[in-house]
Amino acid sequence: MRKTRMFAALIAGGIISTAASARTICTIVADASENGSIVQSGDCTSRFTPASTFKIAISLMGFDAGVLQDEHTPAWPYQPEYPDWGGAAWRQPTDASRWIQYSVVWFSQRVAQQLGATRFQRYTRDFRYGNQDVSGEPGKRNGTKGAWINSSLRISPLEQIAFLRRLVNRQLPVNARAYEMTGRITRITAAPDGWEIHGKTGTGSPGSDGRYDPAHAYGWFVGWAIKDDRKLVFARLIQDDRPTQPNAGLRARDGLLDDLPALTDHLAGRPR
Repeated sequence: MRKTRMFAALIAGGIISTAASARTICTIVADASENGSIVQSGDCTSRFTPASTFKIAISLMGFDAGVLQDEHTPAWPYQPEYPDWGGAAWRQPTDASRWIQYSVVWFSQRVAQQLGATRFQRYTRDFRYGNQDVSGEPGKRNGTKGAWINSSLRISPLEQIAFLRRLVNRQLPVNARAYEMTGRITRITAAPDGWEIHGKTGTGSPGSDGRYDPAHAYGWFVGWAIKDDRKLVFARLIQDDRPTQPNAGLRARDGLLDDLPALTDHLAGRPR
């Protein structure tokens, strides 16, 4: 509790950065062990769309089921009917590595569709991922096309942390290959202060009908960090109050990475 109050004071004092035009809904950094230390600030219990942070879960599913073999196999071609709001990067042949790098929605859809609705739901339930509802938009039963994007699936920052702890401690019902490959494709090269960072951004908005509201966009960055014998998990969620570029997920990522050295020192009881 003392650490949580001190962490809130850091944010109030401006030591922890926030993105321009966005409010920080929640920031959490926690030791990866099941009952390890945790510092948090903000509303970390309400549920929101996971958006593209759910790609971490889809990756584990895809590699465990054999839909995905490695970071470059399979490589699927773009088709004209696929969503392409991500621009030219989405209109290229895409493998698992490019999928995560460019956050390609149609690749997620293909993995989910190849899993099939029943297996997709079973994995989500077995992962205990948020509200576990991958039915999709109301009345449409289109969950494999995007239950995780402004639709039925919801997760809180604290539930993200619980899922990531199970991932880091290899307590999910997937094989070793799924952990290994998911770790490879989620690794972020520009890591601060000697940390090895794995994570995924996500950008969504309120509502459950699949529509995106750029004036109230949510931005997630969730993942885990390793340095020497320390393993941490983290989640940050922000929300814009007007349309802003770059997208909210990228700004949540950049802000968290900037803040990570101070946050990890604070978690360890070494305030800067």
